[in-house]
Amino acid sequence: MTERRDARAGGSGTGFGGQQPKAVQKALAMLEAVAYLGAGATAKQIAAHTQVPPATAYRMLNYLVADGFLARTPDLSGFALGRRTSELAYAATGADQTRTVAQVLDSMRSETRHGLYVASFRGGALKIVDTDPDHEVVSASTISRNLHAHAAGKLLLAYRPRCLDAVELKAVTAHTLVDGLALHAELAGILATEVSFECEEARIGRAALAVPVRERGSDVVGGLCLQGIAGRVSADNADLVEFLRAGAEELRGLV
Repeated sequence: MTERRDARAGGSGTGFGGQQPKAVQKALAMLEAVAYLGAGATAKQIAAHTQVPPATAYRMLNYLVADGFLARTPDLSGFALGRRTSELAYAATGADQTRTVAQVLDSMRSETRHGLYVASFRGGALKIVDTDPDHEVVSASTISRNLHAHAAGKLLLAYRPRCLDAVELKAVTAHTLVDGLALHAELAGILATEVSFECEEARIGRAALAVPVRERGSDVVGGLCLQGIAGRVSADNADLVEFLRAGAEELRGLV
């Protein structure tokens, strides 16, 4: 009896006992789902992907976060692979450990005075994966309400044109582009140059640049965005554009 009590007390704290193989299988399926859906996947999306009841999914996701296999995204709306998952991958491959989104962004932020954040476009919805702790950046909900006024939003529209159907071309500032033909021309330019730009279109005094972030293949799954003071951030600034493109390449396969 003592041995059984000790065995129950020993565990990792996940709540998955030795007599619950199905629970373990479901937990592993959730890790695979996050890897497939990408950082920012919501509990609802994970539950649907794994065909696990939502209540069970929420409980297991909390266990996986507590044990470090998953991590919450900065806005707490979704999940990403955690530190311990990366450690397992590193141990299995024997290769250099893959950098995380946070590590790439931390390194980039040490080289610029501008704000930086990463957005995910998976599922046709814009979600903030990593936000800047030292700069006020726009929330995902604010960008989503006026995709046409934000650099990250226009990047999403260029690579996910179906999202255009839900866009109302209203003026946020006097500089917001509200002409449909002009917007389509700008989106075509974004596809050609792989650079999206806004200047005082969403807020007076602010400008932003965004470049696509790709999966391991060529699919665009998000964007890396830099924002700062209008006049200091420009699509004509080759150094800033190259800085973002180099960062986006480091983020390939991580978003």
